[in-house]
Amino acid sequence: MTILTRRKVLALAGTALATPAIAQTKQAPGVTATELLIGQTMPYSGPASSYAPIGKVEVAYIDMINKKGGINGRKIKLLSLDDGYSPPKTVEQTRKLVEEEGVACIFQQLGTPCAMATRKYLNAKKVPQIFVASGATQFADPEHYPWTIGWQVSYQIEGRVYAKHILETKPNAKMAVLYQNDDSGRDFLKGFKDGLGDKVGQLVASNSYEPTDPTVDSQVVELHASGADALFMAGIPKFNAMTLRKVRDLNWNPMYLIATVGASVSSGLAPAGLDKAVGLITGAYMKDPSDPQWKTDPGYKDWLAFMNEYMPGSDLSDINNVYGYCAAQTGVQVFTQCGNDLSRENIMRQATNLDIQLPMFQNGIRYHTTATDYLGIKRLRLQRFDGKAWVPFGEPISA
Repeated sequence: MTILTRRKVLALAGTALATPAIAQTKQAPGVTATELLIGQTMPYSGPASSYAPIGKVEVAYIDMINKKGGINGRKIKLLSLDDGYSPPKTVEQTRKLVEEEGVACIFQQLGTPCAMATRKYLNAKKVPQIFVASGATQFADPEHYPWTIGWQVSYQIEGRVYAKHILETKPNAKMAVLYQNDDSGRDFLKGFKDGLGDKVGQLVASNSYEPTDPTVDSQVVELHASGADALFMAGIPKFNAMTLRKVRDLNWNPMYLIATVGASVSSGLAPAGLDKAVGLITGAYMKDPSDPQWKTDPGYKDWLAFMNEYMPGSDLSDINNVYGYCAAQTGVQVFTQCGNDLSRENIMRQATNLDIQLPMFQNGIRYHTTATDYLGIKRLRLQRFDGKAWVPFGEPISA
């Protein structure tokens, strides 16, 4: 072999070695040529188990996507583990998903206290914690926690919207707030106070509850004694129902607003009696399945067809079934945008590069994120309960 020939061979060999290094992407753990493995924790037991349909719908939606061929040639496998809404259990299950199962990312982990307990760990590991099922502002902090992004509307935005509505419709109201004693509840309270602005003195009482409390009777009695004629309840469905029952037992009839997180007809209202909930106000960014106005809506029809086929026998009035459907669609959009680059960096890049109108979102409310703005939903439409369904009124608003 001549020197010239040898040089050509060496050059070609060098090219052959270099090209794959340039062309290939370092995929995340859990990614093979045929599968994408992701994980989540959900409260299938415990005080927040009314949210369990969210995880079940997400697993079912992924199953539907897989039956249709998956995403970009890969099937998705979602490991959905029970944490009982207990932060120590969340930490244990999350470590299992990351270190033993080797998931590519944590998707839709539910609950502010649960996701907060794992946020630092996941960011240190550079594992995407995408679309946390919470509106706590702590999950929209790209500067300090770039690997964590929430999904639903910010609790502070929601609190401001409610405060603004009370001041516009009952300017001299004396207000009271009941909230969960954690970061989510404090977010609601801060947003509400911010929305009152220089009228914050009209907030005459506030009280909190623990998710482990057997009742909230004593808290409601204290709030009633304050003389408040407007009440904002910022709690999960179980405690929303307990509060509603006690408020009515006291023959207290304030202007009554509740947070979206507790507004499920089946789990947040029905246990107290739907007749007691007439007139309650909450916000909405999704189309409530109990509202008959959506029966001919194409998005609702598609959701209903999915539920009938993949979640037969489910409560079709439960907004959590819509929530899981919308969140799953958001995740599918991210993995679709990733193409063949399923590195953790690109999963996070695509999660923070969305602008979509989800079919079961209220018209005019889009899901939009950027690399510097992790709050995907910034608007709400108010709605009032008529004894059977939540009925929207007015246009989508922000605050």
